[in-house]
Amino acid sequence: MRISRIAAAAAAVTLALGLAACGKDGTPAPTTDGGASSGAPTSDACTSSGTTFTPATGVAITGSPTFDKIKAAGKVVIGVKFDQPNLGYKDAAGKRCGFDIEIAQLIASKLGVDPSKIEYKEIASANRETAIKGGEVDYYVGTYSITDKRKADVSFAGPYFIAAQDLLVRKDDTSITGSDSLKGKTVCSATGSTPIQRVRDQKLTDKIVEFKTYSECVSQLLDKKVDAVTTDDAILKGFAAQSPSLLKVVGKPFLDPTTGKAYPEKYGIGLGHDDKALRDFVNAALEAAFKDGTWQKVYDGTLGKSGSAGSPPALEKY
Repeated sequence: MRISRIAAAAAAVTLALGLAACGKDGTPAPTTDGGASSGAPTSDACTSSGTTFTPATGVAITGSPTFDKIKAAGKVVIGVKFDQPNLGYKDAAGKRCGFDIEIAQLIASKLGVDPSKIEYKEIASANRETAIKGGEVDYYVGTYSITDKRKADVSFAGPYFIAAQDLLVRKDDTSITGSDSLKGKTVCSATGSTPIQRVRDQKLTDKIVEFKTYSECVSQLLDKKVDAVTTDDAILKGFAAQSPSLLKVVGKPFLDPTTGKAYPEKYGIGLGHDDKALRDFVNAALEAAFKDGTWQKVYDGTLGKSGSAGSPPALEKY
């Protein structure tokens, strides 16, 4: 599901912005109940973490056809999302921003590409493998979960972030402290999404509401028609970062009752299946960003605005 440009523009003067998780995208409906005075954003204008990405010089990656293509073209084509605030977002002025966008820019700079030479291409979740395999994009950065099934078609560097299912609630709500406190509460998520199915399967509450988009759930949450919204915590942080005085992420991931561990969504950078040389290079670039504080600065200036802390994950090199 994808939001329209008209919907995105309409959201520019309202409370919140759209985003996607697990292939579900959307933008919150406009509000007219004094958003500016309540601390909600009144513009969709992009802001960055302030990190400067200076292109490396003398870069060489032997055995990478993708790098050879980038070098010959003098630019890099990156697949992204456009409607995920503080992740992968494009504002009404055409500027792009967010955690994923800056990670994409970081990698481009390590490849020796100036930010002005980046061509962003909006690729629907269902078309990501096709775009990478067909050379439509050089790499993809956009809440792209690493799975064994996808590894049959593409390869991944990372993960650069590990998400887990969590809950978004109103800032003043202290009654919901995790999935074990949902009895009698109304929980909302995207129709047919894995997160809401988990709520149903685990019988956490019998009050379930589903909408086409997560944004509709957020509007319902702000209107006090539902008590919580559930999906990947990265997505929820994006909403909370847009309205930190009104919304918060609970910060207690859902646990698998069998293993007692969280359900991980490992976000990776999608690359050509057989381009191991480029994969190793990107992993090295990520590792350096983890160690020198660049990753942390990018996170703190984007998703970190939600008030939820984050730290670099361990790379899974293969």
